[in-house]
Amino acid sequence: MIQQLGIIGCGLMGGSFALALKRAGLVKRVVGYSKSPSTTERALRLGVIDVSADSALQAVAGSDVVLLAVPVAATETTLKAIRHLVEPGLLVMDVGSTKRDVVDAARRALRERVASFVPAHPIAGKEASGIQHADAGLYAGRQVILTPLPQTPVELVQKATDLWSSIGAQVLKMTAENHDHAFAAVSHLPHLLAFAYFSGVVGQPAGRDLLSLAGPGFRDFTRIAASDPTMWRDILLANREEVLKQSQRFRQALDALEQVMLAGNGPALQELLRVASEGRRGWQMGAPRVPPVR
Repeated sequence: MIQQLGIIGCGLMGGSFALALKRAGLVKRVVGYSKSPSTTERALRLGVIDVSADSALQAVAGSDVVLLAVPVAATETTLKAIRHLVEPGLLVMDVGSTKRDVVDAARRALRERVASFVPAHPIAGKEASGIQHADAGLYAGRQVILTPLPQTPVELVQKATDLWSSIGAQVLKMTAENHDHAFAAVSHLPHLLAFAYFSGVVGQPAGRDLLSLAGPGFRDFTRIAASDPTMWRDILLANREEVLKQSQRFRQALDALEQVMLAGNGPALQELLRVASEGRRGWQMGAPRVPPVR
């Protein structure tokens, strides 16, 4: 049982974590802080938090678990603000979609207290952000990636694992480097492509007319282009090295398709499409696997 959970960032992710623990009966009291006082007040009115804090430090005071649900670019500043209350035994986690930059920020901000930090990335979310969309079931059946530091005590990593598992998540552990490599391919690049593709269509002179003809395929392909641009700006910049590597791989695949189209080579085009089609039909979201070390 968590006596007090401190939430820094009362939005979709932090609010959903608090609601999930409340529903499971695993937390007695939730103290929340957001940069915008109106957000914290709304979280209080909705019953997501029990007490509103006036600062990040106040949300940490007396807490035995703290969740940072702030943009990845704000990680270092936030950790610096709470540093002197980060004592041994306190579990501090984040929910950022990139991990190498977050780990580096934690080392700079917390210094010798960094052992209390267990970086986490829940593979969950919605296009709509904000505390009003917080959902107690958001993490159920979803993967949560932990990238613990070498100096973090085993029992603290286990505590983080047990917490996420208790609200229905499947927990994996990997290095921050492997995490960022993997998610550049399966998450970050797809978002970049969706943003670029939608912009390319709507930016044409008759773009709005084209959108009026779009069907389910276009809707499904571009769904993630509705995601929070501020959050994705931070993610794409933080992991730009890995994302740009994956972008080059995509360009090679697209170039191969374009070349056989330019040549009018139907059999070659069909073969490239067949390989992709059969691969996609044979792929299923099953048991999580840790990517091999590169």
